[in-house]
Amino acid sequence: MFKKLTLTAALLLAMQAQAADTLPPTLPQHQDNRLQQAATSPRVWNGITVSGDGRIFASLTQSEGPGPQLVEVGKDGKITPYPDEQWNQWQASDAQHHFLHVNALRIGPDGNLWVMDAGNTGIGTGDKAVSGAGKLVNIDLKTNRVVGAYIIDAPVQKPASYLDDVRFNGDYAYITDPGAVGLVVLNLKTGKSHRVLDNHPLSIDHEPIYADGKKLHLRDGREKRVGLDQLEVSPDGKWLYYQAIPGPMARIETRYLNDDSLAASEVNRHAEHFLDTWSTGGTAIDSEGNLYASNINTRSVMRITPQGKVSTVISDPRLVWVDAMWISHGALWMPAAQINRTPATTGGKPSTVEYPVKLYKLPLPIAPSPRDHQ
Repeated sequence: MFKKLTLTAALLLAMQAQAADTLPPTLPQHQDNRLQQAATSPRVWNGITVSGDGRIFASLTQSEGPGPQLVEVGKDGKITPYPDEQWNQWQASDAQHHFLHVNALRIGPDGNLWVMDAGNTGIGTGDKAVSGAGKLVNIDLKTNRVVGAYIIDAPVQKPASYLDDVRFNGDYAYITDPGAVGLVVLNLKTGKSHRVLDNHPLSIDHEPIYADGKKLHLRDGREKRVGLDQLEVSPDGKWLYYQAIPGPMARIETRYLNDDSLAASEVNRHAEHFLDTWSTGGTAIDSEGNLYASNINTRSVMRITPQGKVSTVISDPRLVWVDAMWISHGALWMPAAQINRTPATTGGKPSTVEYPVKLYKLPLPIAPSPRDHQ
């Protein structure tokens, strides 16, 4: 049985290390010959997804200034704004039909491309969420046209909200909000949404974020803190796993999330501590319920079984900040985002990103979760 949240020895040690600007890692020295380069980008990308017929799509951050938010990566390596230029040109007067800040994307169970617009341009930066900009957009890959969008607006969207990532479970979509620190539950049939786990002890960040041994800082010098960020749904749809970037990982039965008649206190009561984890850039889950979580402090990707057993999948010097991962075509796809080399995480210091930014894949005998995509 998994325990409720406790202040473990590991957590105490981590809290004692908060004042330190470094947490020396053991970085890999040798390249793993299993790792294959799949694509490159002239801009930083933080997430990728691959369709059933092999089309690659990517979300781009705004750390390098204005530019497209969502792109398709052609077989020739060319990056093209997707679904078109217009959607990628922000217009505050028509927030519902233009991307402000795409932070996540994935092929849904229906085979369409689903895109998460954060509705804000930063976490903890003081920027305010924009009404109408926080939205989950549905794009038909056969016609390359937007066929629908769910707008997450007030009161579910809060002033500090940053709608970060999304997972599907039947008629529901779960959306993390590390800006206002909580989880948004969206009913895809009714279009209604509600919030759960707001500022719960298992939602907030307990530790600093470390990457390549260095603590991350915002442009103004404050520690970069990111609460409830990553999430995955178990293949049977019973559990939602989630965590702040520095961990720990928690889980909760989805039946409590889906019932919007439950009081917040009742939902909170069912959240469980699952595993003390590490500074994580991105996650994925396979058809057997194994979780994959990158370790941005050691340039590694770890596997976590449903029983909580941890092992190393790959460790390679090229895997600098592996962000949102993807499982398809018998491989684990990993964007090496290098977020820790951008001014947004280095206290405003000049970028040290090495271009082009890479997308890697690791051939593995794994299949995606049916709750994730088909």
